[in-house]
This record gives sequence, structure tokens and C-alpha cells, in this order.
Amino acid sequence: MEEYILIVEDDNDINQMLRDLLTAHHYKVKQAFSGTEALMLIEQQQPQAVILDLMLPGMNGEELLAHIKERYPDIVVLVASAKEDVKTKVNLLRSGAEDFISKPFDTEELLARLEVVLRRNGKESFRKEEKDKSTENVLQYKDIVMEPENFKVMVAGEEVKLTKREFMILELLMQHPEKVFTKNNIYESVWNEEFLGEENAVNVHISNIRQKLAKVNSGENYIQTVWGIGFKMQ
Repeated sequence: MEEYILIVEDDNDINQMLRDLLTAHHYKVKQAFSGTEALMLIEQQQPQAVILDLMLPGMNGEELLAHIKERYPDIVVLVASAKEDVKTKVNLLRSGAEDFISKPFDTEELLARLEVVLRRNGKESFRKEEKDKSTENVLQYKDIVMEPENFKVMVAGEEVKLTKREFMILELLMQHPEKVFTKNNIYESVWNEEFLGEENAVNVHISNIRQKLAKVNSGENYIQTVWGIGFKMQ
């Protein structure tokens, strides 16, 4: 049977975001939105790892962790929770959780912690080896996952429709998130024409991208204006 990671999270947006994040990094995943649903999936087929929220309807995360470790002690459990007091962390680790990450978490840190606990527990084979071309060049920044080969952009697990030039601008910025691109850089890269002071064209497309991203996640800023120079990922 195929190995997978089980995401146990009752917040639909976070659950979907984790699904897209892990899928983009070549993991097989299943999703559960409550403790009882998670236990049912585990009994059907044991996952290699569980990413576990604590505040769940019905059976909470602490109870589910106890069930898992009592019946299936080899399953790796990474707790991801807004509960970040030291006592909670200590109790979870003593109850068998392999690691704990506080919400809101950085996606790169979550991936790194997951890789570490899998490797530590001899489960490196979990990661899918066959990487097809469509996922080789996946770009990720915050909760944006971009698949250039498929012309697809996901934000917090929800697909965002961009025009060709909007997509190319976002792709350019995400390929070098620390670099500041001048309007000249952006125009000549995306329009493939000499820049003749076409600042408005770039400004309008940047504004459209921001609006479309904000419709999905209004609480996050993605593109920063560097006054007098240009734009970069924020």
C-alpha cells in the first residue's frame, strides 16, 4: 500500500494549504478534519507521519496522539498548534510526539522539521522518488505555490487565475524573492520589448496581481514596493 502523510486539521484553509504544500514537494497526503475521522483513516491504512492540530472537534489532538502512540507507536507525529506554552510542548513530547511547531508557522520550517523527524525515524523512503516534469520547477513563497509547467497558482490552497503577463511577473519575482526588480527589468523580461518608460503597464499588472492574491488571503502581503526602485517579494 502507498505511503502517505495524514493532515489532521479542522481549519479548511490551513488543511488545504498543507495539502498543496506537501503535494508540491512530492508527498502523498490524506486529509482529516476531526480526530475521529483521522482515527478511522489510520485504522484503514497507517500513515508514515501525521501533522496534528490540537484544537479539533470531538476527539482533540492530545487524545488522538494518545490513541496513535498506544496502538501504532511507529507513526511519526508532528504537532502544529497555536498552543505554544512550554507545559503543553513538554507534555506532548512526553506523550510521544516527535516534534512541535507553533502556529502561525513558516512553511519552509514545517517542511524541514517533517524531513528531520522522518529521517530520524528511518522513514526517508516516504518521499516520492519519481518527480515528473510538471512538479520539478514548483515555486513557493509563503502560502503561494506556483507550478509554471501547468500555469497554475495556488494561494492558501485556493487556485488563483492570473493572465499570462500577471503569471510571468509573479513567476519572475518568486524565482528571486530577495531581488528588487526595476520596472525596466520587469517590462523587458515579461513583454520582451525594450522599456520605453511604460511604467503604467507594469504598475497596473502588479496592482491586479495584488488584488487577486488579497481576495484569497487579505491578511498577507506578498509584493513589496521599493520606492524609487521597483518591486520584490515581501
